[in-house]
Amino acid sequence: MPPTHSGLQKEVLSLYRRALRMVGTKPPTTRPKFHLFVRYTFRKQAEAISPRDVSAVEYLLRHGRRQLETYEDPQVRDVRVSKDMRAWELDRHDMYKKPPC
Repeated sequence: MPPTHSGLQKEVLSLYRRALRMVGTKPPTTRPKFHLFVRYTFRKQAEAISPRDVSAVEYLLRHGRRQLETYEDPQVRDVRVSKDMRAWELDRHDMYKKPPC
């Protein structure tokens, strides 16, 4: 039986899917940067608060929706990726590398 998600969890997942769909509307050369930006932002925010802190989750949802509306604008063609984001990406990549045999 598939896991059941709360209404708040469904909203977060819906926002994440919407953000990933937004990445596909951007120029092919900048899509990797947008993808990293979305993944990093969601992961870092999820680590920063407790899932039981409903008011904080609701606040982040409102903030995320407003931010996403800005990035969905067709005139927004690029996003800044910080050194922290790049380092996080490399750490995640290294985590999944198989050790040499």
